[in-house]
Amino acid sequence: MMMMASSRISSTFIHPSFSSPATPFLHIHNNNNISNNNNNNKFSCFNKLRKQRNSIILQATTEKKSVLDNRMLVFVPPHPLIKHWVSVLRNEQTPCPIFKSAMAELGRLLMYEASRDWLPTVSGEIQSPLGVASVEFIDPREPVAVVPILRAGLALAEHASSILPATNTYHLGVSRDEETLQPTVYLNKLPEKFSKGTRVFIVDPMLATGGTIVTAIDMIKERGVDNQNIKVVSAVACPPALSKLSEKYPGLHVYAGIIDPTLTDKGMIIPGLGDAGDRSYGT
Repeated sequence: MMMMASSRISSTFIHPSFSSPATPFLHIHNNNNISNNNNNNKFSCFNKLRKQRNSIILQATTEKKSVLDNRMLVFVPPHPLIKHWVSVLRNEQTPCPIFKSAMAELGRLLMYEASRDWLPTVSGEIQSPLGVASVEFIDPREPVAVVPILRAGLALAEHASSILPATNTYHLGVSRDEETLQPTVYLNKLPEKFSKGTRVFIVDPMLATGGTIVTAIDMIKERGVDNQNIKVVSAVACPPALSKLSEKYPGLHVYAGIIDPTLTDKGMIIPGLGDAGDRSYGT
């Protein structure tokens, strides 16, 4: 089976992940060990999903034109620093201040990866100390909207302004009933309408059952944002949430530190990292 992906994603491991054939999405790992060949990157790829049905081997070729617009893509960057901070977060002995700092560092790395080839830019010329230089800046007239899901999302989004030169932050508070697992919005600081073409990062550390993130995306889409202009940033994701997102939002991109296989009866990710809000703030 041949797949196409943007060449700027570089070479990737790709496999249809957890959902049924009727609601497929792609789970992507950047592969740093495959060299480029002029304009095309040809590669074969494989990935085995532990404890999930039917390992699938695919071969794919990346070219400059972008495809897969109608499939949700899940990116798990294989950067060693991402793996390091996820490991710190998993450790039950990590104290709250270090946990919160690790969450912030993980968010910085994931937003860096997620903003690649996505930010609006302006080009021009400036005078350097030794001559005229052609330059390219992030366009300050089109700030990226960052929407952290309270409260743990605040920690994951803490360094957004250090990664993104122009941002607006809109807080969204969503709690989950521990018995029904249904979400309730208790704080909404979203604008009545986003400007046309606004790019939005939704920052939610734990994608477990998917109820919270679906609520957030629906509220943002009601305010005029298309799926292709939304990116979800998460520390840990799980199949139920990813399957739900795939069914509802074709073209959505999700960036996660890691994907864990299952949930408890209470909707907690296993092995996960516990309650991200409690562990970030100690309450």
